[in-house]
Amino acid sequence: MATSEEATAAAIRDAYGAMSGMYLEHIEEQFSRQTYDLALLSVFADLVRGTGTVADIGCGPGHVTAHLDRLGVPAFGIDLTPEFIGLARAAYPELRFETGTMLDLRPHISESSVAGALGWYSLIHLPPAQVPLALAEFHRVLAPGGHLLLGFQSTAAGAASEPVPFDHKVTPGWLWPVDTFADALTAAGFTISLRSLREPGPDYRRHQGYLLAVREG
Repeated sequence: MATSEEATAAAIRDAYGAMSGMYLEHIEEQFSRQTYDLALLSVFADLVRGTGTVADIGCGPGHVTAHLDRLGVPAFGIDLTPEFIGLARAAYPELRFETGTMLDLRPHISESSVAGALGWYSLIHLPPAQVPLALAEFHRVLAPGGHLLLGFQSTAAGAASEPVPFDHKVTPGWLWPVDTFADALTAAGFTISLRSLREPGPDYRRHQGYLLAVREG
């Protein structure tokens, strides 16, 4: 019988695999207009540039991995969905992409081996009980002093203290209050260096949360 982690992974993998082509079209249309996200990715790139490699964990079709590479940051991507990895390899053959799960990165990333890790809207489908497992893996693979950047759908300030389920277009997800997610990072051994909450707008019908953290030595 499959574990809860395996069942969750299968549901996410199958849902995104079934619409990977459509998702890619949506991303290509939207990404260049996401000014706020691009600014935060640039800050992240400035922090890690020259210090080592970045792992884009939950990389999807590889667009953010490639964006970091264009910003002068060596990056590679890992994603649960084989269809995404196929699209990423086809679009960016010069970069490394591997199929894997963020709950166990050991086949692809050794301990303390990357200077940065990115979880860009890639943890939102994990049940809250599994998120600490992913954060522990992020902490394991980051070198001391390495930076972690997370982006995720969030709740309004003061609206909730616990993650709230929401009906994502692909597969069910969770809205994380920024402070609650920050507490989870702190519990995993990170020090928060930036927390931000973006209000809904023309391109986002939900609040967006961002956290930048450092793995201390």
